[in-house]
Amino acid sequence: MFKPAGVCFQGTPITMSSDYRLPAILNHLIGRAMHDYAMLADGDRVLVAVSGGVDSLVLAWILRSWQKKAPIRYSLKAVVVVNEFWRRHPEVDHAVERITCQLQRIGIDHCVEQGWKMAENEQTCFSCARNRRSQLFDLARRQDCSKIAFGHHRDDLIETFFLNMLYGGNISTMVPKQELFGGNLALIRPMAYLEKTDILAIAEGLGVVAVGNLCPLSENTRRHKIRELLTNIYRDEPGAKKSIFAALANIRQEYLL
Repeated sequence: MFKPAGVCFQGTPITMSSDYRLPAILNHLIGRAMHDYAMLADGDRVLVAVSGGVDSLVLAWILRSWQKKAPIRYSLKAVVVVNEFWRRHPEVDHAVERITCQLQRIGIDHCVEQGWKMAENEQTCFSCARNRRSQLFDLARRQDCSKIAFGHHRDDLIETFFLNMLYGGNISTMVPKQELFGGNLALIRPMAYLEKTDILAIAEGLGVVAVGNLCPLSENTRRHKIRELLTNIYRDEPGAKKSIFAALANIRQEYLL
């Protein structure tokens, strides 16, 4: 499934497994999410957003793996956007090489795009994410892609729900599939039913190696604070994660203001 292992960058070599098989239960959860939200259709051109984290690299492998066995035909193009904060880091070239090396072994076509420059007063997590999203939309249009795939999972959806509730004053989250621009583009999240621990297990089985986030704010964000809050909740209430995720699809509007 992968190209032969070797060293394609300076540093510790990454050896990927060529015989890894997705566990049946995880395969089922991915398939169920794709079916529940009709994520892929015959003839789709899919842009895969790859950050270098374990989630997006595993997503690239999943979509490439499914491409070989799916009853429909779709094309894939992975894109790595080098944002403003990454560009300043002395290890940026090394990090990008580590990402693209793994994409090569997965066997997925890919490109590297330079992120849009931001003014000094705009250099925040929100601005960075907004610019990256806009650039992905623009690239999808230029590449004639009908879908953009993200590596978000169940934990991300729950965290976003709490972020929006605590900081945004609204009840909402990321959804597994979101149609934009009159249906001309859709954002899809095939791993929406998987937990972070599931993705880490897949990555370990594959030999996928996450590339550390070079952003200096990565460990000092609101999402990081929410993650710590939820970790405490899950520790005290072991069934809370399952219940919270179920609640996102069980809205009782008559009991809301």
